Amino acid sequence: MKLTACQATVQLAETFTISRGSEDEAAVVQVEIEHEGVSGFGEAAPIERYHESAASALAWFGGVELGDDPFALDEIFDDLPPGEHAARAAVDHALHDLQGKLTRRPVYQLLGLRRAGPPTSWTIWLGDPDDMARRTEKVASRGFKRLKLKLGGRDGLDVDRVRAVQAVTDLPLQCDVNEAWSLDEALEYLPQMDLQYCEQPLVAGDPDGPELKRRSPVPIYVDEDCHVLADVAACADRAHGINIKLAKAGGIRESVRMVHGARALGLGVMLGCMVESGLGIAPGAHISSLMDHVDLDGNLLLAHDPWPGVAFVDGVQLPSEAPGMGVAPA
Repeated sequence: MKLTACQATVQLAETFTISRGSEDEAAVVQVEIEHEGVSGFGEAAPIERYHESAASALAWFGGVELGDDPFALDEIFDDLPPGEHAARAAVDHALHDLQGKLTRRPVYQLLGLRRAGPPTSWTIWLGDPDDMARRTEKVASRGFKRLKLKLGGRDGLDVDRVRAVQAVTDLPLQCDVNEAWSLDEALEYLPQMDLQYCEQPLVAGDPDGPELKRRSPVPIYVDEDCHVLADVAACADRAHGINIKLAKAGGIRESVRMVHGARALGLGVMLGCMVESGLGIAPGAHISSLMDHVDLDGNLLLAHDPWPGVAFVDGVQLPSEAPGMGVAPA
């Protein structure tokens, strides 16, 4: 098998702001794995928070040897270089895409899964309360069934942000704090918020995590605390559920293992994403039926999706029924 990789840039429709900063575009790395005239494609979405970049992903691909059998996933992944989980995910997804094309089956069928998962949330990025309410009103006609609010403004206005959005919508709300609260802030704010869950309110590894889980009136899901299967057990002490992101975990194979590990520990599971094109979102859509919650709007945030094929239907990011991932460059 032959692997080639190149860097690309995806442009956001609007500046996207969270507690750690703002961005107008994201650098991704797209890979192609060719075998006997058939190609599978994947996308790496590395982020600085995890000490990964497009440059480090491209360098990692230089040490990859895949062998000749696209179905020998255990052997292939045992031989991959360590680190660079986003790049590993791109290889995983390209191989699944290739397998689907070779067998003429969509990936969700190869995995024995249902096609449709829960509705995806739409992210209302961090701003002042009135601005977040206005942006909520703007998406009212787009068919979303859930909204996820980016909080963590460090200005004492997070409760006001939630209330401002609730004043203009009846949709269920979730929030993501991106590690910006202390325990005292979380225990002050959360009783005042009507939320399905609160994602990563504390800094990853914060020793107050178990205390917050014990006292929070809102289910706590962790993101930055949980990357791969080996992290899941420790999360049971500090959270009610985990956020699985394929680019963080290293792809479909590890993500499915994380789902089963979380279920065995009585944890809820949600599926998240980075800012990605449809090429990066499609693998998540193919496994979304395993999840309790889905936050898979990365491609919908773009000014233009260069890899269409994931259908947004009645609030759900629905994977294609075409062979493989079912996306192709526009």
